[in-house]
Amino acid sequence: MTRSARMMIALLALVGALVALYLTLFKVGVIGELVCNLGSCERVNTSRWATFLGLPVAAWGLATYLVLLVLALVSVQRDDLERPIAWTLFLLSGWSVGFSAWLTSKELFVIHAICIWCVTSATIMTLIFFASLLELGRARRGEAANSPEAVPPQGVAGGSIRGDARG
Repeated sequence: MTRSARMMIALLALVGALVALYLTLFKVGVIGELVCNLGSCERVNTSRWATFLGLPVAAWGLATYLVLLVLALVSVQRDDLERPIAWTLFLLSGWSVGFSAWLTSKELFVIHAICIWCVTSATIMTLIFFASLLELGRARRGEAANSPEAVPPQGVAGGSIRGDARG
């Protein structure tokens, strides 16, 4: 992965974590009212769909963003973990985009309300997914370039078996 792309994923994950933290603090009662100039954030975040496996959906999002943040930061320091981290970023963000799409469908067709904070979080996760997809492609191409099949046999580089340019 390129260092700038990893840092972009880290930055997006940090912003997403702050959004998810804000929504989690509302859901657990630390914040009394959501600031939401567009949509019906409180209606969405007090619905039965705002909890998953006994925890606020926003808390799941917060945990996911923090894992993505740590992975992106570790990948900046550890080039030897490039491929497994690229795959993990891709799979985790891909699953999260799917989950966000499912939740957005609940907002539109069941709750009949949209939360701009939730849409913001889904957008951030989608950007992380596309960045991780690009990085996964780069990691795989880098691995292919370093594989034994990609290295030409000795003596063929010059255009002939003898290795000179005369052929």
